[in-house]
Amino acid sequence: MLDFIIGYLRRVGLTFQRPQTTSAEMVPDEAQLRIVIVGAGLSGLATAISCAMAGHTVVVIEQAKELAEVGAGLQITPNASRLFQHWQLPSSLYASAAEPTALTVHKYTGQTLAHSPSFHTTIRAKYTSPFIDLHRVDLQQALYARAKALGVTFHLDERVDSLDFATTTVRTVSGRAVPGDLIVAADGLWSRCRECFLGRKDDPLPTGDLAYRIVLRAEDIRDEKLRTWVENPECHFWIGPGAHAVGYSMRGGSMYNLVLLVPDNLPPGVARQVGSVEEMRGLFEGWDPVLNQFLSYVDSVDKWKLMHHAEMETWVNEKSNLVFIGDACHPMLPYLAQGANSSLEDGAVLGGLLGYMKTKSQLPEILRLYESMRKSRGEAIVKETFKQRNDFHMCDGPEQERRDHIFLSQLGKEIKGAFPSRWTCPEVQPWLYGYDALKEVEKAVRLHPEVFSKVTPNL
Repeated sequence: MLDFIIGYLRRVGLTFQRPQTTSAEMVPDEAQLRIVIVGAGLSGLATAISCAMAGHTVVVIEQAKELAEVGAGLQITPNASRLFQHWQLPSSLYASAAEPTALTVHKYTGQTLAHSPSFHTTIRAKYTSPFIDLHRVDLQQALYARAKALGVTFHLDERVDSLDFATTTVRTVSGRAVPGDLIVAADGLWSRCRECFLGRKDDPLPTGDLAYRIVLRAEDIRDEKLRTWVENPECHFWIGPGAHAVGYSMRGGSMYNLVLLVPDNLPPGVARQVGSVEEMRGLFEGWDPVLNQFLSYVDSVDKWKLMHHAEMETWVNEKSNLVFIGDACHPMLPYLAQGANSSLEDGAVLGGLLGYMKTKSQLPEILRLYESMRKSRGEAIVKETFKQRNDFHMCDGPEQERRDHIFLSQLGKEIKGAFPSRWTCPEVQPWLYGYDALKEVEKAVRLHPEVFSKVTPNL
């Protein structure tokens, strides 16, 4: 009932702050850690908030000079959006979001293969939390502001040089030394922490795909039909031979985010490059006229190589003073929009578990428990993204025809069984969206009393 009241108040423009309980008061002085987080991306900020709410001292080291407007859209699914209220993120974040009212999968020709009307209400009813589309910077700034309000210290414009595991110290290129009790590697795909841990260079591997990321403003779109698409948020996919596109609104329907996923033709060693608008449009020649109309408004574009890493053997070092989260340990293709969502889950689980500490001597077991809870799920999602790529990128032929038959045989009906679009698949969607990091922490604490019982502290 409380969720219903909060939802109603938001819809009429009012806000209500749910009473918050945090685990900070459960952490006694002798268990309070100094946690050094490397990276102020979504995973690092989520971990900073979660650990600070648990009562620990948190320092974040970030190589960027400022957390500026970079990137483009994010699709935040219920497994992550349900964390925002717990973290007490500002209500203004919701005002900057767009909640898609429908989700449609089109064949590249424009034919509708799947359509989920009332997507927003269905998602809220199933998972008690919304599916929202945001600009990445809006979420990053909200997390950053909340972390600072909790007393988190930030050192910007600092690039990590080395990690001293003997003293749990992060050393930067500028000469700064930041000591702590635990180092959290949240430094993404090109993780320096990962290289320090492995003792070797560990560049990510190409996946064979690249992304064109495009943001259009509704005010710049002259075509009335297209502008209506932007101002009335829905989510659209176009799937075709070797490629697919996804489009959705942001910032209350004032902006439109388009991502085009195509075969990688960037040179080896080049992760990002200015792209050719003509080349981009040529890749989608013959596709749905609506998609091509959107592309006609693009005047510049960048190409981003999509990369991944092989699975890590462990996310925790032998001394139990280094732990990995987010893209530093499980980078994901964007085909299920779970890279950001899973990183937020990581931060919530790690901070949640650390909120139940009684003494610092429990840290090794807690980190291993975090790894056992998160590693298998993260790696399973990675594998599922590659499966989604296969189902969305089929070339015309018998396999594609079988796929389309599954789509069309359930169009307008309740979907049953395995489904080519995992976004609405009744088997995959609940596994992704139904995950509740906070409840998983509570369950883990109940199931592992031996980890959280008070033990003699290290002297």
